[in-house]
Amino acid sequence: MAAQGILYIIATPIGNLSDITLRALDTIKKVNILLAEDTRITKKLLDHYGVRAKLKSLHDFNESAKIESLLRDLQSGADMGLVSDSGTPLICDPGFKLVRAAHHNGIEVYPIPGPCALITALSVSGLPTDRFVFEGFLPKKASERKEFLQSLRYETRTMVFYETAQRLCATTNDCIHVLGAHRKAAILRELTKVHEQHLRGSLEQIGCALNDPAQVVKGECVLLIAGDTSSADAQSIENARLLLADLQQRISHKDAVEVVAKHTGIGRNRLYSLGLDDRLKK
Repeated sequence: MAAQGILYIIATPIGNLSDITLRALDTIKKVNILLAEDTRITKKLLDHYGVRAKLKSLHDFNESAKIESLLRDLQSGADMGLVSDSGTPLICDPGFKLVRAAHHNGIEVYPIPGPCALITALSVSGLPTDRFVFEGFLPKKASERKEFLQSLRYETRTMVFYETAQRLCATTNDCIHVLGAHRKAAILRELTKVHEQHLRGSLEQIGCALNDPAQVVKGECVLLIAGDTSSADAQSIENARLLLADLQQRISHKDAVEVVAKHTGIGRNRLYSLGLDDRLKK
């Protein structure tokens, strides 16, 4: 029986083609099949380095339908690489279903690390990097976006989002409305490309810059917002923990968190961890 193939998850440049790793190029050269989110974009990268590969498309609209045939190829011994249009695959890009299916079927999956927009942006943002949360793209509809931001109002970690240039102004204004004008933030767009731009300051300052008629925002953007620093004092936290423990005797943990968050202003994430700690002690 032939050995099964390996699925490689290959990071590619987020803009500057020189950022590809030697290992990524070597892996692309040796795999039998290279899966690409958009074969036209990947072909430009391959042509730049004079690399030939058997390209197949794998995107959000065909991934589910292709999994069975791709698994058969892997099980027959074909090595396979997966790339997205830019950066690390699966980070707001296709591939999760295939990786999950590969693991389920005992197929080895190896990472070929490299560029990732969220980590690149975080490293130069000037915001705390020791603890952060990645929330992907915010909802398109304003009402849903504001509701989602409201759920993050008391998040203490640095928050990282992807956003389109077309919605960036509206999203920034919603962030000002929900999180406050003075919350520190950063916007980084066209990372590693010719027109790379960094905006830092308060949400209000960034909003003013974006609303300047002379400011033309194009390309892909990473929005970073500082976590909530108006944390409750130790006694307030202890009171909230006791109230949470009491309520959990009568209602579900989730409902108890909602009630305490509403009346104390302490973030849901923090309350969830408090409740979990108490339950683990029992």
